[in-house]
Amino acid sequence: MKPFRISVPTRDLDDLRERLARTRFAPALSADWTHGTPPGYLAELVEYWRTKFDWSAAEAKLNEMPQFTASVRDSRLHFVHVEGKGPAPLPLLFSHGWPGSFWEVSKIIGPLTDPAAHGGDQADAFTVVAPSLPGYGFSEHPGTPGIGPVAIADRFHELMTQVLGYGRYAAQGGDWGSIITTCLGRDHSDQLAGIHVNMMAARPVVGEHSTPLTEAEQAYIDGQLAWRNSEGAYAQIQGSKPATLGAGLSDSPAGLAAWIVEKFRTWSDCGGDVESVFSKDDLLTNISIYWLTNSIATSTRLYYEAFRDREAPIASPGYIDAPTAYASFPHEIARPPREWVARAYNLQRFTEFERGGHFAAMEQPAALVEDIRAFYRELRD
Repeated sequence: MKPFRISVPTRDLDDLRERLARTRFAPALSADWTHGTPPGYLAELVEYWRTKFDWSAAEAKLNEMPQFTASVRDSRLHFVHVEGKGPAPLPLLFSHGWPGSFWEVSKIIGPLTDPAAHGGDQADAFTVVAPSLPGYGFSEHPGTPGIGPVAIADRFHELMTQVLGYGRYAAQGGDWGSIITTCLGRDHSDQLAGIHVNMMAARPVVGEHSTPLTEAEQAYIDGQLAWRNSEGAYAQIQGSKPATLGAGLSDSPAGLAAWIVEKFRTWSDCGGDVESVFSKDDLLTNISIYWLTNSIATSTRLYYEAFRDREAPIASPGYIDAPTAYASFPHEIARPPREWVARAYNLQRFTEFERGGHFAAMEQPAALVEDIRAFYRELRD
């Protein structure tokens, strides 16, 4: 375990600005986002990235979070580790998703680790550990097949228990983080206080011996199929030919920005205006992490591995024993009814929110923090 600080060479920033200046934009297919990121908005974002975005300031803000690296099995993991300020802080593993990064934890890490300084009770303090997924940002990908959700969960468990020495801990996640957290709840429940997720990541066993589906459950299943047909092409591309996609996105920062920002707009509760929820600086900090570490190809490889991971909860129906809280945000890409979640998880808490989408930690940090605190209050001992 070694301390880590981000320090991007000036030549990499100069190269980025030169590439942005040479961007060739595609012709507009429509005036809006019907066909994806429109070149008009992309040109505005690219120009801001080239002339106004201050990576040095973003880097300093990222480095405010204490970061470390550790060798876990066959690669180096990068992670944030902030000790809680309270009588008995509960270790909490926060796992991000795609197209996010460890930057997602930045808005919740203060209230979670130091609740008294943010209007809360110090008894609710957590010690937060937020790794970058293997192949994301500053975490190496081992370069070997099979690094899917189950393998990542095992590595994160090893980080928490063997590297950091926590005998018992809590876990939270959305997107891939939800799937990884669900794996932890299934495979390592004996050392987990519980799991808190904000995306459905397990498949219940449904058959002739199970309770008939409710109308809400059937509507959810039908809605999932419709969503995959209209919005799921990105996952099919990343899950089948990540190297081909990576060739373009690793060479064009504008292409990378278009690919990522479209998901932040589509999956968030922004009413069609992505910058009503995320500032340009927030968006570009996240995008820059992908660009400056050249990690878009290795990040999308997770889809390829996950599609072939027959042991992952999304592929292998079963029941998650760990006490579970589910945070249901209205603009999540999938919003299952309570009874569907309870078929797959030991559901102890189900909270429906009025606002928020897929990127809960960035969109609704205060609401997410309070739900995490409330769930784990009775599970700390």
